[in-house]
Amino acid sequence: MATNNTVFMTPEESGRVQTTVRDLIQKRRDQRGQRWTPYDPISLIREATSASLLQDLSSAAFGLGGAPKQSQDTIIAYGIGDPYLPSIAKLQDLVPMKLSDLCMETHHRGRVLSLRRVSPVVEMKSSSWAVFQGDSQNEVERLEIFLHTSKHGQNILNLGFEFLVKEPYYTLNNHGQPTIRIDHPSDLIFSTYNYDPESWRRRDRSEGLKWDYTSVECKELGNTALYDKNYAMALAHYTEGLRVLMMQGDDSSSSLKHDLYRNRSHVNLILERYDGAIADALESLTHGEDGSQKDLDAKAYFRAGTAAYRLSNFGDAKDYFNEQLKLLPGSRLASTYLKRIEVREHEMSDGVYDMDKALRSLSKTKGRPDAADFVRRTKVKRSSVSGKGLFAAEDIKTHDIIMCEKAFCIVLGNENEAFSALTCDVRDDAAIRVFSAGLHQEVVQKLMKNSSQTEKVLDLFGDYEGLGKKPCERDGIPVVDTFQIHDIVQRNAFGVGQQSEDEGYRNASTGLWIRASYMNHSCIGNAKKELVGDLMVIRATRRILAGEEIMHSYDTTSDYDARMEALHLTWGFHCSCRLCVVEAQDGPAVRKKRLMLDKDADLFIERTKPAGAGIISVNRAKRLRRSIEETYNEKRYKNLPRRALVGIEQWLQTAGCR
Repeated sequence: MATNNTVFMTPEESGRVQTTVRDLIQKRRDQRGQRWTPYDPISLIREATSASLLQDLSSAAFGLGGAPKQSQDTIIAYGIGDPYLPSIAKLQDLVPMKLSDLCMETHHRGRVLSLRRVSPVVEMKSSSWAVFQGDSQNEVERLEIFLHTSKHGQNILNLGFEFLVKEPYYTLNNHGQPTIRIDHPSDLIFSTYNYDPESWRRRDRSEGLKWDYTSVECKELGNTALYDKNYAMALAHYTEGLRVLMMQGDDSSSSLKHDLYRNRSHVNLILERYDGAIADALESLTHGEDGSQKDLDAKAYFRAGTAAYRLSNFGDAKDYFNEQLKLLPGSRLASTYLKRIEVREHEMSDGVYDMDKALRSLSKTKGRPDAADFVRRTKVKRSSVSGKGLFAAEDIKTHDIIMCEKAFCIVLGNENEAFSALTCDVRDDAAIRVFSAGLHQEVVQKLMKNSSQTEKVLDLFGDYEGLGKKPCERDGIPVVDTFQIHDIVQRNAFGVGQQSEDEGYRNASTGLWIRASYMNHSCIGNAKKELVGDLMVIRATRRILAGEEIMHSYDTTSDYDARMEALHLTWGFHCSCRLCVVEAQDGPAVRKKRLMLDKDADLFIERTKPAGAGIISVNRAKRLRRSIEETYNEKRYKNLPRRALVGIEQWLQTAGCR
């Protein structure tokens, strides 16, 4: 049963999930060290082909694109709690290995495995897999990417022809089948891009795709791929063209080099690789004096400015657009962006927003209004409550805006990326949680695309330290520890509330706000949050003095026992604020009576409209209020909120009664 995006499981259902996860863990442990066993290649390839064909038929029948959507009657479940680090070794330092060298439940540190895909890709909701060939046609194995299956808008396994697996992990998948498992995207490198969908049918490596083009041909092929909107392939061709130029020692001022960088900047912008778009745009500058060179440099500055704006680096964006105007006076696009930047700067400095305009724009911006962060009234420092906290940098009046922040990443329930999963955490007595797997995927994607954003995410609290707080890169690829990001998302994400009629716990809207994540919990906090699309507005519920910690309630339910369970299960702590201490002293009998009365009040509010309510309804509401008040000890609850009274008090106020 699901209510308010929470799954309530019977003890029997919960036990079955926990038993399944524990049994799989034990099975893996029992097989640890067992040597790789050869498969029948034809049977395994036939299995993948059949599964892929069934998915294609299902997608065609229901009008779905890509991996099939979750059934309305099921929710994906998987175990967590046995994390391992991504490979941080350089390819040149790894020793080649064969499929026959694999050992079950082993991370083959210091080794690298070269594979070629020989089957279609089977795309599932939480993973993708295909059959891969080793050194000979008779050596094949299943390779499965878990959760983080996308790159450049396509499935990673479809992008590549030949792959290198860094320090491969050989284990059993969730169905108990042997597999080479990829949890960290940077552990899998495709050494040859795949631009032939049927390339997997060729069994002989000698028939593989060759990268033997000149830099001019790479540019032309990239332009063709760009025209066809095959952005991953365009990126690959432009990158290869630049590599060839570098190998040839070509003159750094060559127009071809500038063209390749400029074109790749455009593709990076489309693929939301904003760091790369800025770097390539600046590399493409000719600094020439003739008209055509100035036009090209103006185009490069525009791309750099657009990318910087989308990263919310408004100062850099302003500089780039001003440079564009110097080269191309009268550019309307640059002028428009500069006007928008002026508005963003006022938002950042004064916290003044046109909320009506933001609300009107939500349908056009897909819930992501154009706005800047206003955070200057806050600062982050160590908290006596827990870890780091958010503190007031100045005195703040009641109802004033404390801060406004755009989501670092948000996934709304009506978007294809939204899906939730059940996780069974073996670190916490196999605790079962509902987890926003879709948000986890999107955060990892964003960090893989723009490593400049990594450090601020890694600074957030998570149960697993992973690679630490500093960004890491190897072989030109950002290294993201997906287990570390999982725990950060689990502990710091915010529910957004229902955004569409078909939204439920399977596709709940969730987001990650960096600055807001530093707010610690208190049931009697001094702040509350509101949302305008993905713009979070934090207001003071009372006067806050400079240096005081800003806190809000993670769970606002009036039921003490349910609140304690939710705080422990979702955020991993027990609250000991003044309200919780007093409620604990009430004892189970009083709390149970209050809960029953609260439910009666909720039912009354649901069935009875306050507008035009008659004397009978008003008297019933007053009796409910009085009964609930009697469960609170006047002396002990002095100056403390009485949460069970909130709903019925609001009803009476709306009905015009005090």
